[in-house]
Amino acid sequence: MATLTVWPFDTADGAGRAAHLLERLDVEGVTVVEWPAGDRRPRTSELVAGGLDAGFWGLLLGLVFFVPLLGAAMGATTGTLTGALADVGIDDRFINRVRDQVTPGKSALFLLTSDAATVRVHDAFAAGPGAELITTELDADQEAALRSVFGP
Repeated sequence: MATLTVWPFDTADGAGRAAHLLERLDVEGVTVVEWPAGDRRPRTSELVAGGLDAGFWGLLLGLVFFVPLLGAAMGATTGTLTGALADVGIDDRFINRVRDQVTPGKSALFLLTSDAATVRVHDAFAAGPGAELITTELDADQEAALRSVFGP
């Protein structure tokens, strides 16, 4: 079973600075999102692909950060995409929580991990800069579906 977690930080560079904590942990996928105050959109960088191609991270980050900017122009398409992600355990509630917490002037680490690695990541961040963890667990079928579409 895999877990998709988002670790929001209260500064635009917090996620980038915290990413070094992940170097010794077994994480499957890591993407850093930094959104400097005053910028219209966030900057992203993928640190570890984790067996998922860039299409997954692009779709997820696009739905979180860019779809609200497109509004009604993407209405039907957005519904289809969010429905597809909900089928693999990433629902509107998760997307909206991330959207609400990662705003200009903030940053976040997006991680795809196994259950054991999620505990290690949580422990590593417990002593450092804290943030409210946003998480969704993918059962074996959801993880397999995700990897069948976005895997190598």
